[in-house]
Amino acid sequence: MERTWHKIYGDRVPKEIDSGRYSSVAHLFQESVARYADRPAFVGQGGELSYRDVERLSRQFAAYLQAVLGIAKGDRVALMAPNIMAFPVAMFGVILSGAVQVNVNPLYSPAELAHQLLDAQVDTVIVFAGAVPTLAEAMKTAPVRQVIVLQSGDLGHAATAGAPIAVDLPQYTLFSDAVERGAMLAFDPVELTSQDLIYLQYTGGTTGISKGAALSHGNLIANILQFKAATPELFAEDRHTVLTALPLYHIFALMVNCLSFYSAGAKNLLVANPRDLDGLVATFEQHRVTFITGVNTLYANLLTHPRFQQLDFSSLRFAVGGGSAILRATSDKWQALTGMHIKEGFGMSETSPIVTLNPLHLAGFSGTVGVPLPSTDVSLRDELGNEVAPGASGELCVRGPQVMRGYWRREQDNASIFWPDGYLRTGDIAVADGDGFIKIVDRLKDMVLVSGFNVFPNEIEAAVASCPGVLESACIGVPDERTGEAVRLFVVREAGALLSEDQVREHCRARLAAYKQPKYVEFVPGLPKSAVGKTLRRLLRTRPD
Repeated sequence: MERTWHKIYGDRVPKEIDSGRYSSVAHLFQESVARYADRPAFVGQGGELSYRDVERLSRQFAAYLQAVLGIAKGDRVALMAPNIMAFPVAMFGVILSGAVQVNVNPLYSPAELAHQLLDAQVDTVIVFAGAVPTLAEAMKTAPVRQVIVLQSGDLGHAATAGAPIAVDLPQYTLFSDAVERGAMLAFDPVELTSQDLIYLQYTGGTTGISKGAALSHGNLIANILQFKAATPELFAEDRHTVLTALPLYHIFALMVNCLSFYSAGAKNLLVANPRDLDGLVATFEQHRVTFITGVNTLYANLLTHPRFQQLDFSSLRFAVGGGSAILRATSDKWQALTGMHIKEGFGMSETSPIVTLNPLHLAGFSGTVGVPLPSTDVSLRDELGNEVAPGASGELCVRGPQVMRGYWRREQDNASIFWPDGYLRTGDIAVADGDGFIKIVDRLKDMVLVSGFNVFPNEIEAAVASCPGVLESACIGVPDERTGEAVRLFVVREAGALLSEDQVREHCRARLAAYKQPKYVEFVPGLPKSAVGKTLRRLLRTRPD
């Protein structure tokens, strides 16, 4: 079916992909190893692994999972770790064993972890040593039977090896021991198809309780091929050095940085702690980075670092943003420093994740999340499921091979999140222009109703971003006797800035209609964030007055 955005593709991008090219991610993995065996695959913690190394170690780990722990096809295995060298090896080992990986944020509280383990019916956990105390507490209510502990130095430099586990666990095995033992065990290859599950990717919980998006091998293969087809300029190059500061337990970095670029023979620089700006900038200094993904917060923080401003960016080809809105002010500053704008896209856990992306060949900042990927259809609909008029705002709904089959064990939610014709309801309000470029107006549940007028927090935050002295901001709706709801704005000042409430209000008055003006302005030291830097407005709503 011809769509308006197909004219943006031109002759560069195919309208459809061949989603049957690979039977599974394991199939793609083996092909990549055969093609790029001796190339460096992952670099981090002072170590380096080639594609051949990753395959060998992953197969050994898979053999251990099968022979010693009894892991069978379809079993859920949780992986709870930052971007350390053991992460991709453990992940590919889980995939080769036929298990379903449950991606877990290592910064979760014990209650959050217990919920996820119980919901996913997990009894085997692969956990970073630093998160063992959290797991130990969660195990008081979650019936975990088997634990494998990753240490920071695993597969990296021996000098960074972790300390012995001090927390009392009923029983655990060190990852290094499991891999070593697996070398003496037979690996039993598992037949996987596109319909088999590969991940339970739990939603960020920005609007409520976390749910597991059930993603299949076919979902991930489709999104990898869609991303590569939509970015021919990127994958025309044969040697990429990818900086992975976003966590691999999040589907954005997992699909884009890890799986997509693994299929292209890239070298991946794993950053375990992106909050360590000095270390992150040092990684840029030591390597000729060609590609980076990030959220607005990451880019904004890099731009404030003095050494980052002195770097040579001649090797950098593209920077892609997602997870939260990329602000024009941030992209403009990035362009002034690096010579390129940040290419924003839109995605979610439920769509593996990418739905739309700004074409890489367009030089400017569009202020949109781009156009749908090949083999992807979008529809803007009202609350009854009817398509809205051209130019009007509506809920962004998506259909394509990257869309999940549903939430794990949540039939009631699945009945409400899909329209009868199969389109997934994203919960995001969007508008589309005549060329098919999508602009996200806001989250459906974040909209503020002021005297009957719809006020979208993203619009206010984008306006405030250009105010001198503002590092970042966020706003929410609060009850108001006169207007029903009013806007409450939280502002984080730049270091050393002497920004006043009056200056913020004056800036807003010059840029926003009267009903959009913040009634309350509050300066805060920081904003609550998800693991990938998305502002959690729900936590701002629970702040005491």
